[in-house]
Amino acid sequence: MKAFFVNDNGFVERDEWSPHCWVNVECPDQEDVRFMLDDLHVPESFLESVSDADERPRIEHEGEWRLTILRIPLRLEGDEMPYGTVPIGIITNNEVLLTVCYRFTEMVNDFIDHTRCKGIAVDTEPDFILRILYSSAYWYLRYLKDINNHVTVDEKRLEKSIKNEDLLYMLGIQRTLVFFNTSIQGNETLIGRIRRVYGDRYDPDLLEDVEIELRQADNTVRIYSDILESTMDSFSSIISNNVNAIMKKMTAVSIVLMVPTLIASFYGMNVQISYGNHPYVFWMIIGCSMLLSCILYVFLRKIRWF
Repeated sequence: MKAFFVNDNGFVERDEWSPHCWVNVECPDQEDVRFMLDDLHVPESFLESVSDADERPRIEHEGEWRLTILRIPLRLEGDEMPYGTVPIGIITNNEVLLTVCYRFTEMVNDFIDHTRCKGIAVDTEPDFILRILYSSAYWYLRYLKDINNHVTVDEKRLEKSIKNEDLLYMLGIQRTLVFFNTSIQGNETLIGRIRRVYGDRYDPDLLEDVEIELRQADNTVRIYSDILESTMDSFSSIISNNVNAIMKKMTAVSIVLMVPTLIASFYGMNVQISYGNHPYVFWMIIGCSMLLSCILYVFLRKIRWF
């Protein structure tokens, strides 16, 4: 799906493409690919690079065309990980400003709404890239806050849990943090590349703000990763202890039930037994079994096996 925007104190959508407007393409279909290749004459190798889900942040040139790839966060539905990252390509030449992403994300629409709300004018190519980087840093921090809230809620549930699914969910969050950490570091490296490529054509204050936000996101990921790692180790031990406590109670129940079973086994033998002909021997056996079981229960309760 493609959309066209012009910069008028914020990006305003237009019905058709014109030179120097911003073309945003998300989850491109065949018609979108044809438009980019045939109408905009975008190098096919650029689109192939952006379509690679594992592509790293970088800047590449081909003739008058320039491709800038950075990684942005997104929310995943029905996946082992609640959040992930995806490459977005910013393809430019003298007349074209094109962004391509092969997944729908919340970040792009929020970026557009933010420019309209704040009346932000983006006049140069490097400033546009820095604005996208700034928005990505904001969404990294936002998703990290959501992750922290989820972990806080899950900690209370894990205190009494013995299910592997709960630990697997925490493992998915841990994998998310690894992807976040790698992507943020790649975006930070891209800042130095922007300095070398664009010289002094960017807004230095904006670049400093982007560096601060990315550094904050990087530090937050590291802190949450350390906390989550220690939390998972602790709760692995807690789950193991919960299982041991359940097994101990089951063993205690088996010991209590073993006494009447043992007595019944003796009297069930096909041999001559004392009091075998006594009219109340059955009730004597039941009473003796219950008495011994009660004594054993009290003893086990005293040593806290129940």
